[in-house]
Amino acid sequence: MSAILSLQNVSKSFGALTVTDDVTFEVPRGQALGIIGPNGAGKSTLFNLITGNLAPDSGHISYDGRDVTRVPPMQRCLSGIGRSFQIPQPFDRLTVFENLLVSATHGRGRSEHEVEQDCAAVLERTELIKVANRASGTLTLLQRKRLELARAMATRPKLLLLDEIAGGLTEGECVALVDTIRAIHAEGVTIIWIEHVLHALNRVVERLLVLDFGRIIGIGEPDEIMASREVREIYLGIEV
Repeated sequence: MSAILSLQNVSKSFGALTVTDDVTFEVPRGQALGIIGPNGAGKSTLFNLITGNLAPDSGHISYDGRDVTRVPPMQRCLSGIGRSFQIPQPFDRLTVFENLLVSATHGRGRSEHEVEQDCAAVLERTELIKVANRASGTLTLLQRKRLELARAMATRPKLLLLDEIAGGLTEGECVALVDTIRAIHAEGVTIIWIEHVLHALNRVVERLLVLDFGRIIGIGEPDEIMASREVREIYLGIEV
C-alpha cells in the first residue's frame, strides 16, 4: 500500500529546545494512525510541520507523492490535508452552515454555490444538520467538537489530522463522536489522530506512534505498543 504521507529525518528546534528530533515514519493511504505521548512531547508541533504552519530545520516531508517540505499551509490544504484543532474556535456569530461554507470555499478554492450541497452532506455525516442554522457560539461542547470535525471535512481532505478532538467530553459523548470518526475512516479517509483518551483511539486506529521529547519511541500495532516496557514507563508513568 502506497504512503500518503512520509516524514524523513524531520527535526525542529526553538533555540536550544529540540521539539521534533529526527522523526521518520510513513502513513499508508487509507490507514488511521494514533499519536500519543506526554504533554510537551512534540505532538502538536508535529502536526504544525505536516500542515506547513512550521518549517522543519532539517529533513523532508512528502504528501501524496510530492515533496511539500516548503509548500505553504494554504496549498497543502487545497491539496487535501485537513485539520481540526484541540480548542474549537468557530466563527461564533456565524451559523454552523456558514462556518462550513467558509471552510469549503477557502479550503477548496470554490464558490459558495459550488460547495453548498457538499456542506449539507457534511452536516448530515457529522450529525449537525438539526443545528445548521444556529449561531455557533450557542453550541454545546460536543456540538462544537463536531463542528470542528465538520469544518475540516468540508475541505474534502484525503488526510485528516485530529488534535485531541475527544478531550473534555463525557463517556457517552466520546462514544458518539468516535462512531462518527469511524464512519469517516471507513469511507477511505486517512487519519492521524493525537489523543490522550486511549480507548477512543483504540476503536479507530490500526497503528500507534509514541512521542517523547520530540523523538519516536515506538510505532506499531496498538496492543504491541501499549505492552512495551518503555511506553508504559514514559507515557503511563508505570514503573516496570
